[in-house]
Amino acid sequence: MTRFYRLRTPRESKYTGTLRARHKWGSLPGIRCPECKATWAGGMTAYPGADLSTLAERGEYEKARPEPLDEFVRLRELVRPRVPPGGQLLPGAKFGPLVGTASGTFSPLFFYYVEMPLIHREALEKLQAEGVRGLRGFPTELRFRQKKHPELLELEVLPHGRLHPDCTPPDRRPACPKCGCDNYTFPEEPMLEVASLPTHTDLFRLSDFETIFIGTERFVETVRRLGLEELDIREVPVR
Repeated sequence: MTRFYRLRTPRESKYTGTLRARHKWGSLPGIRCPECKATWAGGMTAYPGADLSTLAERGEYEKARPEPLDEFVRLRELVRPRVPPGGQLLPGAKFGPLVGTASGTFSPLFFYYVEMPLIHREALEKLQAEGVRGLRGFPTELRFRQKKHPELLELEVLPHGRLHPDCTPPDRRPACPKCGCDNYTFPEEPMLEVASLPTHTDLFRLSDFETIFIGTERFVETVRRLGLEELDIREVPVR
């Protein structure tokens, strides 16, 4: 069976990269749910290839704010044709290329900002040449303060897979049937549900915790072999 690993930026790093950036076309608003009364926006997935330039309502995504559920659904369905088929569109999902400024140095794989994972173009090409599946990098519109800098692409890392129920709290409340709000803390000892895991990509987010990056054994072995490892890599059991 394929092994899976949680990927995080290490607590200590020789790299100093920082960003002041946002996604060009903004994001989905948050939700004010009439059923569970929650106001929330937990989506961390960005769709850097999504082009909203021809969408008449594109201005409605520019300002982060909560909206009633019906209005959120309307705005979500307007952008659905512009993201990959089956793309999860939680409140807060972001659209378009990164726009802003960057400074400092960036590791070949830079996962410090979970909503904007970055990769050097050369690193992406090496991983793809080695057969790592499902990697898509999109140009950014970042302005660097220094003259010499790498070409940074934004990885589109889509949500797939879930935690196994056995590692979540026994008193966990069911998700809201109206808005899907499912508020619980990521477990200290996570475990993945094998039936939910993708077989077509070697890098993904968890669909029930979009802040969590998961890589397959193939991804991790290739990253290590190519010397691209600037990540905290911990195996996650599967059941």
